[in-house]
Amino acid sequence: MWQEIKAGGQERGRWRRSLLGRFVRNRKGSTAIEFTILAIPFSMLVFAVLESCISFAAQQVMANAADDMARQFRTGQIKADQLSKQEVRDIFCERIQIVVSPGCPGLEMDLRTYTTFAEAAQQRVAFLNGDIDTQGFDIAPGPSMSKNMLRVFYRWPVITDFMRKSMANLPDGKTLHYASVTWQNEPFEDD
Repeated sequence: MWQEIKAGGQERGRWRRSLLGRFVRNRKGSTAIEFTILAIPFSMLVFAVLESCISFAAQQVMANAADDMARQFRTGQIKADQLSKQEVRDIFCERIQIVVSPGCPGLEMDLRTYTTFAEAAQQRVAFLNGDIDTQGFDIAPGPSMSKNMLRVFYRWPVITDFMRKSMANLPDGKTLHYASVTWQNEPFEDD
């Protein structure tokens, strides 16, 4: 009886070793396993690159729109008394609408006149509870020959969940895009 149990145990041991050996030697599924192991980090890398590129492109669109709007104020094409604050915001929103949601949720604008460029350079971005402090923001461009500064802020949503922790700099999981233009108005007619 002991011999039979011993022989049966050896047989099971050989069978396990041969099964393990066949599994190790078999290369039929190795490509699928290797792809599975590499697919997750590769996908994460692709999403990180796409998220960064889209965010950068949106920042550039916003900076170009700010430059274009500043040029229109500088040359007198848009004047302070012709448009309301909401109309100025709508004009800017229309220019960046290719990369943002309709209505531009999260868009903040500040356009003020200064007596000197040094005074404009002293203007700082203030934060309150981790978010941008918009108290005192106004849209009030100056007359001809005045010095003005347009600052535009947009709370850009970080789309990819695993990127939110490293990219977001606002408490609600968004990142702050910012554009600023400082100029002196040309000598146009102040109607």
